[in-house]
Amino acid sequence: ETDALLFDIQGLVRKADKLQRIVISSTLSPKYVKGLRARVPDAITLIDAPMSGAQVKADAGTLTFMTGGATAEIMPALQAMGREIHDMGAFGAGMTAKVLNNLLAASSTAMTRLVLDWADAEGVDEERLLALIGTASGQNWLASGFDEIEFARDGYAADNSIGILFKDVASALDIAPNGKTELPLAVQTAIRGLTPRRKP
Repeated sequence: ETDALLFDIQGLVRKADKLQRIVISSTLSPKYVKGLRARVPDAITLIDAPMSGAQVKADAGTLTFMTGGATAEIMPALQAMGREIHDMGAFGAGMTAKVLNNLLAASSTAMTRLVLDWADAEGVDEERLLALIGTASGQNWLASGFDEIEFARDGYAADNSIGILFKDVASALDIAPNGKTELPLAVQTAIRGLTPRRKP
């Protein structure tokens, strides 16, 4: 889709004569994003500014942005949409930070759902367990916001937020050092195996 927009179908890089900057906010492979620099004329500024927070924070204007590149001129737009803006360094660093953050989010999503299933099997109340997790060493973003995060109970589908987490793990795998991918691949498998969780 990004290639179509920039180079192929819409071809903005070729057709937009006065194009000054491109801001990438989709979650993509950091290698792909960094590779754009060689494909886009030097006169066009490239900034990566992916965000985190899901629909609930988008609606509230409290997203977290992680940026790479020269962001000063787009800062008012980011501040209108987000509460936290983290400058991660050069172009591509924002995307790298995003996929690493989402790898952790996918991991905690998979484990939180597994823990809740095990609690069901043992007759432990979901609400009480989530309240405990929120104040103890197992605390994580999904568990703490389980009733607010719109995808917390979803099963895997290629086009929903759980499916996006699956895709984001793949983007992180693209930068795995030394081919150490066993644990992320296990997380990806667990995410793909999620089925809808009913509300008690």
